[in-house]
Amino acid sequence: MQIKETENEGLKRAYAVTIPAKEIDERINDEVKKIAPQVKMPGFRPGKVPANLVRKMHGDQLHAQTINDMIRESVDKVMAENKLRPAMQPKVELGTGYEQGEDAKLDVELEVLPDVDAPKVDGIELERLTVPVTDEQVDEALQRIADQNKSYKDAAKTKKAGEGDQLIIDFVGRVDGEEFEGGKAENTPLVIGSGQFIPGFEDQLTGVKTGDEKTIEVSFPDDYQAKHLAGKKAEFDVKVQQVKVPTETKADDEFAKNLGLENLDKLKELLRGQLEQETNGLTRTQMKRQLLDKLAAGHDFPVPQGMVDAEFEQIWAQLQQEAARAEDPDAMRKEMEDEKDDYRRIAERRVRLGLLLSEIGQKNGVEVTGNEMNMLIQQAAQQYRAEDRDRFMQYIQQEPMAAAQLRAPLYEDKVVDFLFDKAQVTDREVTREELEAAIEADEEAEQEKPKKKAAAKKKPAAKKADESKPAAKKADTGEEAEAKKAPAKKSTAKKDTAEKKPEPKKSAAKKAPAKKAPAKKTAAKK
Repeated sequence: MQIKETENEGLKRAYAVTIPAKEIDERINDEVKKIAPQVKMPGFRPGKVPANLVRKMHGDQLHAQTINDMIRESVDKVMAENKLRPAMQPKVELGTGYEQGEDAKLDVELEVLPDVDAPKVDGIELERLTVPVTDEQVDEALQRIADQNKSYKDAAKTKKAGEGDQLIIDFVGRVDGEEFEGGKAENTPLVIGSGQFIPGFEDQLTGVKTGDEKTIEVSFPDDYQAKHLAGKKAEFDVKVQQVKVPTETKADDEFAKNLGLENLDKLKELLRGQLEQETNGLTRTQMKRQLLDKLAAGHDFPVPQGMVDAEFEQIWAQLQQEAARAEDPDAMRKEMEDEKDDYRRIAERRVRLGLLLSEIGQKNGVEVTGNEMNMLIQQAAQQYRAEDRDRFMQYIQQEPMAAAQLRAPLYEDKVVDFLFDKAQVTDREVTREELEAAIEADEEAEQEKPKKKAAAKKKPAAKKADESKPAAKKADTGEEAEAKKAPAKKSTAKKDTAEKKPEPKKSAAKKAPAKKAPAKKTAAKK
């Protein structure tokens, strides 16, 4: 096997690898000898088929497997002999026109990880914004739960339905005069003003009485999940079985017992814990942003473009999803295009921070244990149907890159916690509104810093070219530094998807006529 380096610039490496035809042929002969005892052929006793006939029968299959094995071994040898740390999976191409009996010529291209100097981790100064949970906040949360668990009683038959009243309705939907699947339901509850049904549905039922029948005309949203109904005009024949009015729900011990708790005090205790968990999460988010900003300010090394591309694609896909849900998708997409370069700089910053956190973790012995990894896999598997879970777990175990992607957020959080423990932290009590405002200000700062930095980098061409060289860390070393999320932007994009994952696609249609149904889900439902 011959290995020749063809490129070594910045973090890019390329190699020409030649696997002699003789070595390939010898490996195939070895494989023939291994399988010959198991080959059966008419006219020959088991295990006595001549090697030349075995090769004739299975030659193509053996050659393909051998080439794949030798390519993998060649790439491993390139990595080992040159002491390379690939940032991502190397790109390997077998020369065009290759045929059996010829030398196999490979082109191997990759980007390697840069040497990153881990910063000192002791004494980083951070401010922790804390929010005490008050009795008033607990009472407000309690009232919200009571409001969400309203009960209704039958109204007089002369009562006209208004905002907040509940209707029990039967309906049949038609598009172009034809009933459609899922467009029919009976005894369906609907609260006027709840926004459960597609736009215009509830409005046209305001003022109806028990026993009324009415035909309403609506249009399904353009982004309706049932594509065959999206944008279509529809008619619904509706019969009002009953108009109901809400009754006062008193938050007392009996109410708590109906929710499965011992008494009202236990319910309040639970709510307080939930509120504290929420505010603690916000506090951590704000502290983490401080920490990342301090780390980013002191480190400016190049990152591999392959890793930046992958991070940018995640950001862009997230923004595309948000644009699809926006009130004015076209306007948001235009804004995204105008700020595309800014998003790419943010992706670069995040990759750099990920590599930095990874280096800190490795230098300080931070690791994800086997038990923690198993728990991650088990949790991820729950997102799949029961029959697919074993296959998913097997995939994660066999694909190092997939396992690394699953592991990265937890590894990052463990490194951040390690740095928190080493930091000099001062506490300051604030309101929740002040804490949320601080987080939003940090989101905006995240956008602006890459912009200012880019503007400041108008330097001589030679220096600028040097800055454009790629450099990064492996995908499995925690590059998810800023929580693997899309950046905060104006309008819908402003909510930093760095703090949340994309919402899963809903199985029912958006703003469809009926959030709940007594029997089966209907295409008209939310």
